[in-house]
Amino acid sequence: MPNIEKLKKQAKQYLRWHRERYYPVAAQIRAALPRFRNVGDVQILESSFKLADAQELVARQMGFDGWQALKSGADAMTDEPRQATPRPVLTATEAQLFVADIKKSCDFYTKKLGFAVEFIYGDPPYYGQVVRDNARLNLRLVSEPVFVADVRQREHLLSASITVATTNEIKELFLNYQAAGVSFDQALKKEPWGARTFVVSDPDENLILFAGPAAD
Repeated sequence: MPNIEKLKKQAKQYLRWHRERYYPVAAQIRAALPRFRNVGDVQILESSFKLADAQELVARQMGFDGWQALKSGADAMTDEPRQATPRPVLTATEAQLFVADIKKSCDFYTKKLGFAVEFIYGDPPYYGQVVRDNARLNLRLVSEPVFVADVRQREHLLSASITVATTNEIKELFLNYQAAGVSFDQALKKEPWGARTFVVSDPDENLILFAGPAAD
């Protein structure tokens, strides 16, 4: 049976995180509260968010429509999964890239690849996000190698894959990056399965695959 007092404290924690502009809470708010479903992290943290909103967040995370519904149904709940709870739908993924310098990486993605900085968090910065259209990349500062020697390059370990809708777009994107002086780990080519792809290597040697559909 859920502990209501514990859930109240959890709601207050969410409220405090929002007031402190703790960016990871924005993703939880967007995933649980329908009115924030298509809102970016910065806009969520700048919006009005009260205790009632935080309580609704906790309730929806547990499968209820709201805080009152959670309190009313608490006595009937057990520790077993609720069969009536709708299956969660995963609507998006965000790749996380391990980088050695947040500012240097943000400069590369904004000045070379056409992204915009959504946020940078920490003093000094240790976490950030860049966005272009529907693609979001999280940048996490790591001060030591996460892969031994040259295994990332040698095994072509991709940190993120980003796709476009048409073959013309993938060609245009490649030419834009080429004109901007971007270094490619793999130039634009047609794969055996028909798709057009190219691979960009950022300053921290994260390999990013850009892919388009097969030619018509």
